[in-house]
Amino acid sequence: MAVDIVMPQMGESIFEGTITKWLKKPGDKVERDEPLFEISTDKVDAEIPSPSAGVLREIKIGEGQTVPIQTVVGVIEAAGSAAAAPAPAPAPAKAEAPVPAKAAATAPAPVPVAVARPAAPTVAAAAAASVVPISTGSGERIHSSPLVRRMAKEHGIDLSTVAGTGAGGRISKQDIEAVIATGGAPAAAPPAISTAAALPAPPPPPPAATGTQAHAALETAVPREKLYFGNYEVQPMSVMRQKIAEHMVMSKHVSPHVYSVDEIDMTKVAALRAKSKDEFEKRYETKLTFMPFFVKAAVAGLRAFPTMNASLDGTNVVIHKDINIGIAVALDWGLIVPVIKNADEKNILGIQRTMNDLAERARTKKLKPEEVQEGTFSITNPGVFGGLFGLPVISQPNVGILGLGMIEKRPVVVDDAIAIRSMCYVTLSYDHRVVDGAIAHQFLHKVKETLENWSEPIL
Repeated sequence: MAVDIVMPQMGESIFEGTITKWLKKPGDKVERDEPLFEISTDKVDAEIPSPSAGVLREIKIGEGQTVPIQTVVGVIEAAGSAAAAPAPAPAPAKAEAPVPAKAAATAPAPVPVAVARPAAPTVAAAAAASVVPISTGSGERIHSSPLVRRMAKEHGIDLSTVAGTGAGGRISKQDIEAVIATGGAPAAAPPAISTAAALPAPPPPPPAATGTQAHAALETAVPREKLYFGNYEVQPMSVMRQKIAEHMVMSKHVSPHVYSVDEIDMTKVAALRAKSKDEFEKRYETKLTFMPFFVKAAVAGLRAFPTMNASLDGTNVVIHKDINIGIAVALDWGLIVPVIKNADEKNILGIQRTMNDLAERARTKKLKPEEVQEGTFSITNPGVFGGLFGLPVISQPNVGILGLGMIEKRPVVVDDAIAIRSMCYVTLSYDHRVVDGAIAHQFLHKVKETLENWSEPIL
């Protein structure tokens, strides 16, 4: 019996996924729930388990392609079926069913997706074949997902006026959201989107630049021959890297970033940690790091100044009652921000165990979509790599992110005397639409005060 392998929905707001790697090849035996392929979405990278035991008969969607949820990406010949053992017959089907065979039913003529914008050699265009195209009056193909078309219809936006920043000119959810945020694209705008024409012309305002769009703007300002010269190597951006680029550029476009820096004397916390870490690890079988102390201090700051624990929805400021703190985790292939839900309800041990679990599963691609959603504030730690301090980009839709510098011993003045203390710079990046400097510095002062006067027991 043939069992279809479908692209799963990895969360309410996720309507498509990109296959980044097949872990099995046609003809391989697979067990039920054994990792079968890896996907990347707007929210999380994950391994997808096999829906059945048997033999992988066919791969319909190749690596690097983006398809809507519930799309059949492969077929398994289930164990126990009569056709499973001999299975010479499926072999021709495997050769005849590369990606276009399935995609052609819903996406005729995927070739003309180049949309008047020169594609940089570092951008993979394979994903365009999976997006259903619609036609403009001039016959030009517009590639977008059902979600994008629905959002455009609801807001009265003509998709022919929207510059697609995805592979092959595909219009992404971020593109349409950017147009909605700027008041919608006028229907009278010329249908041919040209980066060269868009830059000098103030009206209509361009949508928020994603990583790909920013690169296209760079190509306009700098001829491509200026980028490719001498000895060089071209490395295509991974799907995760492209998503990071889009989100970072979008955040800088949406939020007016302001930065405040303070210095914290970590001597008391450092001494307490040094005294307790061996017993802590022996008793709880987990190492004690500095991060739970910063999380607890951030919780104290967010309780005292709830404006920092907020999001902005148009002209409404959403003050969150839950304190869910995202912790940036560096991966070999990018960066992800899993969320400690209800951090204000956890003690040092609870925070440390939650962080360890989330970080480990982030590195093994086992995070669930809900574990990277609903963050209300973020913390990133460049200090662990030796950075003195950084100016982090806000993780949308938060209005603030705390950056931690390296903890190091330095000479400082204490009671008119020079003393050696364990010092740390902290940086707060905040959205000036919601947070003013007074609140930001009061928040930082609360964080500083909590850490310098630490009183909570550890063991």
